[in-house]
Amino acid sequence: MQRLRSLKRGWQLLKSSCEGAAKHVNTSPSSSRNYSHLHPQGYNSFGLLFDIDGVLVRGRTPIPAAKQCFRNLVDRNGKYKVPVVFVTNAGNCMRQTKAEHLSHLLEVEVSPDQVMLSHSPLRMFTQFHKMCVLVSGQGPVEEVAHNLGFQDVVTIDMLREAYPLLDVVDHNRRPKGSIPPTKGLRPIDAVILFGEPIRWETNLQLIVDVLLTNGNPDNTWSSMQYPHIPVLACNMDLLWMAEAKNPRFGHGMFLVCLESLYKKVTGHELKYEALIGKPSVVTYNYAELLIRQQAERLGWTSPVKRLYAIGDNPMADIYGANLYNRYLQASWSTKAQKQAKSGGGGVDPLADTVDDAPKMTSAELGGASSVYGAEEDLPEGCSSILVCTGVYSRDQQELLSDTTQTVTEQQIFHGHRDFRFDPSLTQPSFVVQDVKEAVELVFQQEGCPLE
Repeated sequence: MQRLRSLKRGWQLLKSSCEGAAKHVNTSPSSSRNYSHLHPQGYNSFGLLFDIDGVLVRGRTPIPAAKQCFRNLVDRNGKYKVPVVFVTNAGNCMRQTKAEHLSHLLEVEVSPDQVMLSHSPLRMFTQFHKMCVLVSGQGPVEEVAHNLGFQDVVTIDMLREAYPLLDVVDHNRRPKGSIPPTKGLRPIDAVILFGEPIRWETNLQLIVDVLLTNGNPDNTWSSMQYPHIPVLACNMDLLWMAEAKNPRFGHGMFLVCLESLYKKVTGHELKYEALIGKPSVVTYNYAELLIRQQAERLGWTSPVKRLYAIGDNPMADIYGANLYNRYLQASWSTKAQKQAKSGGGGVDPLADTVDDAPKMTSAELGGASSVYGAEEDLPEGCSSILVCTGVYSRDQQELLSDTTQTVTEQQIFHGHRDFRFDPSLTQPSFVVQDVKEAVELVFQQEGCPLE
């Protein structure tokens, strides 16, 4: 219960800081220069969520349709016509760095407030911020962790230096000569997995060491230390698309390795305190807050009614958007039922449909199932749009024609171990060739001219 209360406080702090920042920004003429007020209030109540890898870029190479798409999304002064947020499962950099990279590639200005990385929701997990955390990934992981609010951070390299006998797979990294003494560190309280590391064997070994010694690698392994110290993982993508013709291993594949090794050694399942990033609901909750912030910068006074999530990965982007849409429908149905009971109104026609849907697991919600109560001004729905420029290709795979079928041995599930395979959630609302077609489709659906 203490963990849930802490998460709820963190969520409220995050919500108030986003909304407060938006109100502050809205009072400054210079800070609203990136937004256009071309559309009259009434039909412009939608926002766009863009995946990056496989939708806008392939590795470092921009997808040609992306530049044209964003030329259409801004007016002649470079001001956005609708709220735009970039939602990526990447997490090996700071938001500022990703925003600058996108600005260069797309030739439009992208602000850090429009960028959401896989680890961004960790800002709300305030109960871990004062703990000593071991962080795994690549890039400026220590800087990223401090920026998210973590105060006592230990990297894998720091752990290697403190305990030089732990990392011995590479013979060139083994201590030469006399055995160096261990320096000792404060015991690790939790493990934060930001993304796939460069040296998998080193990270896998040292993370297992930490889990089996209750955070103190100087101790002897003990499978009796179960459940282990908390593990929070960002980015569950099994595969992602770079310049190569075929998908590359993502952090989800690293998690599969870690889970398998831990179970092989201990006989127990690795447990996660939280799974963050697409397709978890907490990621879309956070993205919706950023969309709301962008809408306020636009000067909109009515809430954003619809979200459109554009992605290339059926298991991450499409599954996540559809799961969030199911969450929205359940929230609206619950709210309607409460109003009906208090006011003596009729029964909500969506109630039976929502009640028939399986209850979301804690993993699918992001780690704390009771945190996500109905918020005011929630969108009415979230539509998913699948593009064919990344992980998904019409030529290489077909979407399931019968979404009512159950899991069989012939069906391959690329989602995380702790997520259920619901075939209906992998079915996009729309399938288009590229991001330019996706945006044109959205504006057509909304009855807006895209000039």
